[in-house]
Amino acid sequence: MAEEPKKDAKDSKEKAKKTDKTDKKVENTANQKAPEGAAAQATAVAGAEGAVAEEAKKKSKITRIVPTGIAYVHSTFNNTKVTFTDLHGNVLCWGSAGRSGFKGSKKSTAYVAQLVATETAKKAQAIGMKEAEVRIKGPGAGRESAVRGIAAAGIEILALQDITPVPHNGCRPAKRRRV
Repeated sequence: MAEEPKKDAKDSKEKAKKTDKTDKKVENTANQKAPEGAAAQATAVAGAEGAVAEEAKKKSKITRIVPTGIAYVHSTFNNTKVTFTDLHGNVLCWGSAGRSGFKGSKKSTAYVAQLVATETAKKAQAIGMKEAEVRIKGPGAGRESAVRGIAAAGIEILALQDITPVPHNGCRPAKRRRV
């Protein structure tokens, strides 16, 4: 007989825990209901203003046609990036080996640089670009192949310029690696 009251005590504790949980659920759902009165009107007005702001953002993105631009090829030992800008330097489209889905040492190959340049040049053609100056920067393997990729996509190359920064004996270079 002594065991039966203990079970009842355990059962009553479990029931109390369950009712506490259900009460919390009811409170949470009550908190999620829509506000009433002036607060509801204020949130409705704010929602309408947000919709107007979204429409303004959509309208502000105007696709413009840029027939001539500049193609920047940044080729490092680890990656190759291609950026197309207008003549003022505003970026129109860009691409990189990493963005194209290549990982690790594949990003630094000349073949991938050509693919990236062709892909980015096609995006630039969709904007309306027909001719571009090409400015190459960096010591990577994808320098020349990126230029070939831009030409293969159908963009006429007006000028080819190397803008790799070269120090006039500025900072002391790092010590030689021993491999």
